[in-house]
Amino acid sequence: MELPRSNVHTATAEVDGAIKYFDDVGCMVLWAQKHNVDLQKSKVEVFSNDTTKYIDAKSAFYSINETTPMHYGFSAYEKSKEGVIGFDEMQIRMLRGEHMANPKIRKHILGY
Repeated sequence: MELPRSNVHTATAEVDGAIKYFDDVGCMVLWAQKHNVDLQKSKVEVFSNDTTKYIDAKSAFYSINETTPMHYGFSAYEKSKEGVIGFDEMQIRMLRGEHMANPKIRKHILGY
């Protein structure tokens, strides 16, 4: 979900000189697809859980199974750790519906 200018956000995208704020990195991916925005060519940042600062989204590492504002499960980390994926893979999974908000995927990831 795109947010009005806010200090409570997990992702931002700078598009045509305007900054867009998002409550979940998954929402940014969906918004970019809907508005035909190439995130690879845009300045995008995410809030890093390990360093608690905003970092370049394209160089972040993403967990796939955490609680996030819109329940997609992708949380950003500045430093790699076991079980994380890169930005491109996170985008692909988000667009395919392979995220924690999908009950079948959640069941598979969590092993229920």
